[in-house]
Amino acid sequence: MARVKLEGVRKVYENGFVAVHGADFEIRDGEFVVLVGPSGCGKSTILRMIAGLESITDGRLYIGDRVVNDVAPKDRDIAMVFQSYALYPHMSVFDNLAFGLKLRKLPKAQIQEQVRQAAEILGIEQILDRKPRQLSGGQRQRVAVGRAIVRQPQAFLFDEPLSNLDAKLRVQTRKEISKLHRQLDATMIYVTHDQVEAMTMGDRIVVLSAGYVQQIDTPLGLYDHPANKFVAGFIGSPAMNFIEGVITRSDGLHFQATGDERFRLSLGELADRDIAAYEGRGVILGIRPEDIYVTGSPYITNPIAPARLMLDVMEPMGNEIFLYARTPGHEVVARVAPQPLPDPGQPVELAFDLTKLHFFDPQTEEAILAGDRATNGRVVGGARRAGDGGE
Repeated sequence: MARVKLEGVRKVYENGFVAVHGADFEIRDGEFVVLVGPSGCGKSTILRMIAGLESITDGRLYIGDRVVNDVAPKDRDIAMVFQSYALYPHMSVFDNLAFGLKLRKLPKAQIQEQVRQAAEILGIEQILDRKPRQLSGGQRQRVAVGRAIVRQPQAFLFDEPLSNLDAKLRVQTRKEISKLHRQLDATMIYVTHDQVEAMTMGDRIVVLSAGYVQQIDTPLGLYDHPANKFVAGFIGSPAMNFIEGVITRSDGLHFQATGDERFRLSLGELADRDIAAYEGRGVILGIRPEDIYVTGSPYITNPIAPARLMLDVMEPMGNEIFLYARTPGHEVVARVAPQPLPDPGQPVELAFDLTKLHFFDPQTEEAILAGDRATNGRVVGGARRAGDGGE
C-alpha cells in the first residue's frame, strides 16, 4: 500500500471551466479517506485524476514517492470500483475476478490463489461459477470489489459504489467495505455525495464545494468544529439551523435575531469569547437540531438560552420527534426525545444549548468561534458557496 498526495492539483477544461481549484492534501498509507460534496463539487474529477482517467492541468500527484502525472492508468498500480459494476456479462464470477490477472500473464496457480483469497474475504466462494445476471445487486457489488482486491494494488478508489443499491443493502455494504478496510489495512479513497456514508466510513473526510476543498478532518471534527457555513450545513441530518442576527450588549451579551425582537438569546458564558468582538455587528448563528430542547426537559445538562416560537409541525419518529417551529423570518428544526408537547399552532419554548452554538461571519461565512481548532489537523481551502463545478 502507499500514500496518495496532491500538491496544488487543478483541472481546467478546454472551455476554460475550472473543475478543481488547487487541491492540496495527503491520504496516508492505509488510510480510508472520503471525498464528499454535492453534485458538481469536483470530487469525482479528483478521483479520476488519481486514477489517470483525467489529465492534470497544474500541480503534482504522488502515489507512493512517485509523481504519476504522466503515468498511464495501467501503470499506476491502483484499482478502481465504479458506480456501475462493469462486470463482463458473458463471464463467470471466477473469470471476472481473474480477468485482470490473466492480462498480466500471471501463473495459473497464482491466479487461482488470489481469486480464492478475494472470494473468501468477500464471502462469495459459493457463486464463483455463476454469471452476473444470476446475482443480486449486493453480490454484483462484492464481485466488483473482489476484482479490485485480486490485483493487490497500492490504493483502492471507489466512485459512488453504493448508488445502485437499495437503502437496506447500502447500509449492509458500507459496513462490509469498512470491515474490508480493516482486514486489508489498505489505502482507500471513496467518493460519495451522501454525508451519512462519509461520516460512518471515513477515517478522515475531504469536504468539497464548487471545486474547492472546504475542510479536511475526522467525522467528529467536522461535526463539532465546522470551519465555515457550508461545511456546517452539509454535515449532519437534519441540517444545522441558521439564523441571521446581530450581537448586542445590554445587561450581558445577546444574540438578537433579525426581524423578531422576541427571539433574543442571552449568551452568558460566551461573553468573553471571540464572539464578543462582533458586538454591534451582524452574524449568522448556527445550531444543530439535536442541540435544541424543550424548556424543562430532563435531558438538559448544559447552560441554555430559551426562546419562544410557534410550533408548526411535529413528526414523531418513534424514538425521537422532529419539531418545526417558526418565528417571523426564521424556521427552526429541533430533534427532541418523546415527551408531552403543545399542539401545532401553539407556542413552544425551546432551549438552545449555549455550549453548542456556532457563529459565522455573514460576509466570509467562516466560523467565528473556530479559533485554532479550524486549522489544527485540518485543511480549509478558500471557502466558496456551492455552485457549478466538476463532478
